[in-house]
Amino acid sequence: MERTCILLLLLSTLVYSTLGQSGDISLPASLSVSPDRSQFFEYESVSLSCEVQGNSTGWRVVRNSERGILSECNTDWGKQQGSSCNVSLIPSDSGVYWCVSGSGEHSNAVNITVPAGAMILESPALPVTEGDSLTLRCRYPGTPSNLTADFYKDGSLIRTETTGEMTIPAVSKSDEGLYKCTNSEGESPESWMTVTDLSLSDLSLPASLSVSPDRSQFFEYESVSLSCEVQGNSTGWRVVRNSERGILSECNTDWGKQQGSSCNVSLIPSDSGVYWCVSGSGEHSNAVNITVHAGAVILESPALPVTEGDSVTLRCRYQGTPSDLTTDFYKDGSLIRAETTGEMTIPAVSKSDEGLYKCTNSEGESPESWMTVTAPIPSPAVPVLSMSLPRLLCSLLVGSPYLLVTIILLVKYCRSRAQGGTRKTHQDQLGDHVEEE
Repeated sequence: MERTCILLLLLSTLVYSTLGQSGDISLPASLSVSPDRSQFFEYESVSLSCEVQGNSTGWRVVRNSERGILSECNTDWGKQQGSSCNVSLIPSDSGVYWCVSGSGEHSNAVNITVPAGAMILESPALPVTEGDSLTLRCRYPGTPSNLTADFYKDGSLIRTETTGEMTIPAVSKSDEGLYKCTNSEGESPESWMTVTDLSLSDLSLPASLSVSPDRSQFFEYESVSLSCEVQGNSTGWRVVRNSERGILSECNTDWGKQQGSSCNVSLIPSDSGVYWCVSGSGEHSNAVNITVHAGAVILESPALPVTEGDSVTLRCRYQGTPSDLTTDFYKDGSLIRAETTGEMTIPAVSKSDEGLYKCTNSEGESPESWMTVTAPIPSPAVPVLSMSLPRLLCSLLVGSPYLLVTIILLVKYCRSRAQGGTRKTHQDQLGDHVEEE
């Protein structure tokens, strides 16, 4: 029994420490805002910059305006300078902004409001971290600018300040919400303030783009269905693309037919490009590359990532007859296999199979397509202890009152079981003694 209790205590400690771990999942770029505010007066300026790990070439700032128009900097708004965009703001510039690369990668999204009125709330456009000090300012462009202000969160008055500003010395998750301010000159728009916890991370994207059929290459005039699969309400999600000519546009403009959160496309070569889903608030899905070939040969390979261990078949398709000609398959420019059936099967793909594939036969050569291989989601593993059990317990108990309560309850349970066992043994011995008499 004692061994069982020790194992239970150890297991609860290990489970807790495992659940406390978080992965390091980060976006390939982040959009910075200078000054870091979500509201601006008309004619004020803001600088939006794409901060990329490595080469920032090809990254640009895009926006979805409040009127639902998707466009990029340097079209009819803003001035692009490298991977930054400088904007002299007017009310029609209100909307959601983010960074996008030529390959469909994207950054965080930021909401910016430019009211035509006389009041704004100076609150951060970017998320703030728990524990940080934060000051909200109610700004009036006239004199005096520091009028007595009422601050509201989620529609309720939370504080009145004679200085026109409110400070939260150490923000917590409960401070996250919708803020606005009022004074004798008017009322500001509302702005959402996001509070993040560095110990937690969201491991999944809010939506995924599915491709049917799941292929990265198509013949001219074939059709494909692109669907935004969203957890919850898919209203407002739509399919967008960056064409090979570098033109960013959305389904139902001059290509495709939008049906709910899906887009059906009858393909022509100019439809080649990178496709993904985007919401009205700037959230986005994975990106998928699609190639439309005007030639006679294509390689049928998956558009979406495949998981290590899965079986994958690559097919070299010829538009004419017969379609199953003897084929050479290439990976990263090197011949890897020749097949008389026109198809090649990898029974269990591994990370080493990731790469750029193409095929050739007597009728021609296909374009190249990249095949991505992802690792399967691992099951939770019991961490290896690098310190003694007492020291580990002490470290975790200091950081978690919840674990302390769990262990106390387990100890009480073990003691009650032990006492019950002792009483039962004593009663059995007494019964034996009575029988002997």
